[in-house]
Amino acid sequence: MLNLSSNDYLGLASRTDLRDAFLGELNDSGLSLSSSFSRLLTGNFAVYNELEQLIAERFGREAALLFNSGYHANTGILPALADKQTLVLADKLVHASIIDGILLSGTPYQRYRHNDYMQLEALLEKHAGQYEQVFIVTESIFSMDGDVADLRQLVELKKRYPNVLLYVDEAHAIGVRGRNGLGIAEEQSCIPDIDLLVGTFGKAVASMDAYLVCSRVIREYLINCMRPLIFSTALPPAQIAWTRFVFERLPEFEAERQRLAEMSGLLADALRGQGGEVSGSHIIPYIIGENDACILRAEELQRKGFYCLPVRPPTVPKGTARIRFSLTAQVTEEQLGELIRILGQKNMSI
Repeated sequence: MLNLSSNDYLGLASRTDLRDAFLGELNDSGLSLSSSFSRLLTGNFAVYNELEQLIAERFGREAALLFNSGYHANTGILPALADKQTLVLADKLVHASIIDGILLSGTPYQRYRHNDYMQLEALLEKHAGQYEQVFIVTESIFSMDGDVADLRQLVELKKRYPNVLLYVDEAHAIGVRGRNGLGIAEEQSCIPDIDLLVGTFGKAVASMDAYLVCSRVIREYLINCMRPLIFSTALPPAQIAWTRFVFERLPEFEAERQRLAEMSGLLADALRGQGGEVSGSHIIPYIIGENDACILRAEELQRKGFYCLPVRPPTVPKGTARIRFSLTAQVTEEQLGELIRILGQKNMSI
């Protein structure tokens, strides 16, 4: 089956040329396949620092910090930085890992309606003066609808208050958006104004681990206070070297980004009125509604050669069960045309 549920957005995970070139470098490097300890003790290696420096330089920021995964990042950052004198204002549709981080922090929080910046502005006007600091928390590309946050508007709101910080998760945007593949923040020209810019290498970058781009002060504080970082064995140096190998080459994949955008536009246009109009990215929802109908439709597509999965409540709101098409740059126009033809058939089992 054609995999339409993959996070390998640029198709790099199956690139044997990249794999072989990296393995040649790895054999010469002598890097270990295990770190054997946390970074704070004996698990730190030069390759970690080199990648962090490269990330900071690419983003034009003071510092960067690596984590074992996006889940580690999102469940550790807010608990380390927030306290009872902090308010978190989070988009209603932020990822579960961010919600877990908010809950673990124990800090007061409210969730504003999805991408409703008028409501967010009203909440800031009402509450910002009552707390020592306020975090606005959002994703840039949302994982279920595939729509895009207006980071410029969020930056504008943040700048009105001296105690407000902006936290953006670019998990689904790093690699696939922006001139150099640095995400929506690059595309919207607001990298310098985002206080906490998080991303993961486990999707378009075809690796694992995650990063935070931030100030040097925040980086040093997290190193000493962030529990998932302190109490986790660091990833193997060889794994970090693979992340560095791919990340260094992100600017070279403009053709893949362009192809992904073109294919995504074709499918989104075909699904207008059924979820396609919501998406602004390579994640395109095909909203069916009821759970049973969604399962049947996914099974029908699988029988016809398209591997796609139903997404149901509580992952998405009740009554919006959907197939989440997650495209990659390897999908051809012919394959997509066949999928669109099948989706248009009236006799599909529902």
